[in-house]
Amino acid sequence: MSKLLSVQEALVHIMVMTAAADSSMTDSELRTIGEVVQFLPVFRGFDEGELVRISGECAERMSDENGLINTLDLIAQSLPRKLYDTGYAVAVEVAAADLDLRQEELRMLQMFRDRFDLDKLTVAAIERGAQARYRTE
Repeated sequence: MSKLLSVQEALVHIMVMTAAADSSMTDSELRTIGEVVQFLPVFRGFDEGELVRISGECAERMSDENGLINTLDLIAQSLPRKLYDTGYAVAVEVAAADLDLRQEELRMLQMFRDRFDLDKLTVAAIERGAQARYRTE
């Protein structure tokens, strides 16, 4: 088993996995990751300079055999259960950032929902909140 991630590392992994799900990370997604790290209280004291290192570690993990499943397992083991909804919320933020949810991103969100065993009301509330925040008209 890999060494557990810090809470912040696990959340960054979630955001990177979501952004990279469709094989391209847009400027909007990268900007959103930076904004989430700057503003969410769970990232207080986090060194933003670590984003590049952590993102690289995530990409490396994902490229290993069974990388997706193993990384999902590591994230779920590293995050306290009370932060599973936070993990899903940051994934939704990144997925919604470019206003173009692709099938691969939707599948990644489904994987996080399943891995975190989130109830339908929690999922609906998080997704509805993102829709409201990103609505333009």
